[in-house]
Amino acid sequence: MTEAEMERRHDLVVVIDFGAQYAQLIARRVREARVYSEILPHTASVAEIAARRPKAIILSGGPQSVYADGAPQVDPDLFGLGLPAFGICYGFQAMARALGGDVAKTGISEFGRTQATVATGGTLLAGLPGSLDVWMSHGDSVAASPAGFTALASTAGAPIAAFENVDAGLAGVQWHPEVLHSQAGQQVLERFLYDIAGCRPDWTAANIVDDSVAVIREQVGDAHVICGLSGGVDSAVAAALVQKAVGSQLTCVFVDHGLLRQGEAEQVERDFVATTGVALKVVDATEQFLGALAGVTDPETKRKIIGREFIRSFERAAREIVGESGAVDWLVQGTLYPDVVESGGGEGAANIKSHHNVGGLPDDLQFGLVEPLRTLFKDEVRAVGEQLGLPAAMVWRQPFPGPGLAIRIIGEVTRDRLEILREADAIARAELTAAGLDRDIWQFPVVLLADVRSVGVQGDGRTYGHPIVLRPVTSEDAMTADWGRLPYDLLERISTRITNQVREVNRVVVDITSKPPGTIEWE
Repeated sequence: MTEAEMERRHDLVVVIDFGAQYAQLIARRVREARVYSEILPHTASVAEIAARRPKAIILSGGPQSVYADGAPQVDPDLFGLGLPAFGICYGFQAMARALGGDVAKTGISEFGRTQATVATGGTLLAGLPGSLDVWMSHGDSVAASPAGFTALASTAGAPIAAFENVDAGLAGVQWHPEVLHSQAGQQVLERFLYDIAGCRPDWTAANIVDDSVAVIREQVGDAHVICGLSGGVDSAVAAALVQKAVGSQLTCVFVDHGLLRQGEAEQVERDFVATTGVALKVVDATEQFLGALAGVTDPETKRKIIGREFIRSFERAAREIVGESGAVDWLVQGTLYPDVVESGGGEGAANIKSHHNVGGLPDDLQFGLVEPLRTLFKDEVRAVGEQLGLPAAMVWRQPFPGPGLAIRIIGEVTRDRLEILREADAIARAELTAAGLDRDIWQFPVVLLADVRSVGVQGDGRTYGHPIVLRPVTSEDAMTADWGRLPYDLLERISTRITNQVREVNRVVVDITSKPPGTIEWE
C-alpha cells in the first residue's frame, strides 16, 4: 500500500491556512476528533484542493481584513465542489463574503475571552448553553448571513457570530473553537465533522500503526535500512515502526556523545532493544566529543562542533554497516508533520544526500528516505509509541536538544561539569515525577552556570559554588511557551536536595521568563 492509498482509507479534512497562528492547532484538534487532516496554503487552487479528495474543508483564521486590498479571498468555485466547509474567524467572514453575505466593521473589536449569546442551537450548537465564553480575535464582523443560512449566535461586536446551512454542509463561527479557552470548542468542531460533514472517526493509533507498516513494507521491499537513534521519542518511534515492518532489515546506530542525561544512554541500549529486538550498533564517542569541545564557550560554536562530530561518528558507523551488509539503501528520519508544513509542504525529491537532523552526510553515502512520522503531530507520535509498547519513560520523554547537556552548561563543557549537571538534573526530574507533574510540564531544562560562582554557607563553612537554574515551561508546540508555576513546596524540595547532594552547587534559582522574549533553552 502506498502513502496515497493509506490516506484514501481515511476521510480527509483539508485546513486552508489564511496566515493563522492557529492553523496547525486546528489540524490537531481535527485529529483529536479521530479524523485525518492536512494543511494547505490559501494560495492552493480549487483544482489542487479537489485533487486531495477531501471529505470536508476548514477555512482558518487570518490577520487581515477580508475587504482590504490584496487580502486573501475564498474562490467561490470552492463551494461549487459541493464539499462541506467550516469557517473560523477570518475563514468565517471569507465564506460569508464569497457566498453573498455582508462583512463590515461594527466599531467594536473583540480580542480574548468574549461572551457569545446562542439564539438557536441548530445543528452546530445544539444542546450547548445559551451563553458561551469564547476566544475572539477580530475587528470586522459578519453583518448579514448569505442566503439560506441560519444565524445561530451573536456577541457585542459580532451581530452574527455563528451560522449554518446544514443542507449545503456549510457552517462557521467568528470565534476560535480550536483554542482551549473557548467553551465547548472541541464539541463545536466535532458537530461540524460528524453531524454536518459526516466524517468517520477512524484516525486512531492502532490504524496509524497498521497503515504505516504497510506503507514501509511497500517502500522498502527487501532492502537494508539504517536509523540514527538519539534517545528521543521521535527517532525511537520511527525506528520501532520500521522494525515492526521489516524486522532484521533495520540496523539502528546510537552515537553516545556523552552529553545525555543520567540513565538515557542505558535506556536506549537496554530498554529499546529489549522492547523492539532491533539490531543496535552503539558508538561510544564521549572522548571524541569532549576533546572537540575543550575550551569552547560560544553556544553556536558548540552546536556546530557537536553536529560535525555527530556526522563523523554516524558516517563511520554507516560505512561499517555497509561493509558488513553489502548495501544500505534507506535512511530513517523522524520528520514530523509540522516540519513538513513549515518547509512548504514537503514536496521534492525522494532521495537525499543529507540528513537534516544530523547536519549532512557525504555525497558518496546516498540513501533513500523513510519518514514514517511525516503525517503525525507530536502527540500522535507518543500515542503510536504507546501502541507499539515502547517504555513510558521513552514515549513521554520531554523534548531534549540534539546537542544535549552541552547547551545547558553556560561555559566550557568538561567531564566534571557534566557530572554536576547530570546529578542536579536527575534530582529535579525525579522530584517532578514524584509530584505527578511530568505531563503538565512541556520541558524542564536544568542549567549550570559554570562560569558563575557565588558565596554560600554549607555546614559551618563558607562556600564558593555554582548556581543551578530551573527552567520549567508549559507549551503545546514550543513556538510559544510560558514558565511553569511549580508548587513552592516542590521547588523547595528540589533546591534542598540539589544543594545537599551536589556539593559544587550552593544556589538554585528559577527562570520565570516566557517565550517570547526568552527562548526555552539558554543557549
